[in-house]
Amino acid sequence: MLRLSPDLRDQILRYGVSGAGLTAFYSAVYWIFAVPIAIAPLLANLIAFLATVVAGWLIHSRWSFRGHGSRDKPMRQGAIFLAVNIGGFLLNSLWVWLLVEYYGLAPSWPILPIMFVTPWLSFYFNRRWTFS
Repeated sequence: MLRLSPDLRDQILRYGVSGAGLTAFYSAVYWIFAVPIAIAPLLANLIAFLATVVAGWLIHSRWSFRGHGSRDKPMRQGAIFLAVNIGGFLLNSLWVWLLVEYYGLAPSWPILPIMFVTPWLSFYFNRRWTFS
């Protein structure tokens, strides 16, 4: 059985709670623009990203990764956070393109990997690079 330190366990729990809320918000914004409003799914993905990235920085820097690493270079840390999140945006764009444009599935299908794959990759990179 995998043993986690209490700090890592608490961090994963905080990230899970905040990440679930942010991912649900991201997915809802994407779905509203892609399905009922019916704009291009990749544009809906961009709107969802922009709507969520600032809230993500505030929540993750102050709560999710609280007590992990240092906070002595906030501009550098913010730039790395933005880079990690742009990576997440590009991955989500890949899901949208692959599932909607390439495979011709409904615009709601990318929500699955957006909710269950991208957040864990973001956690790994934010923990390792942004908040180390």
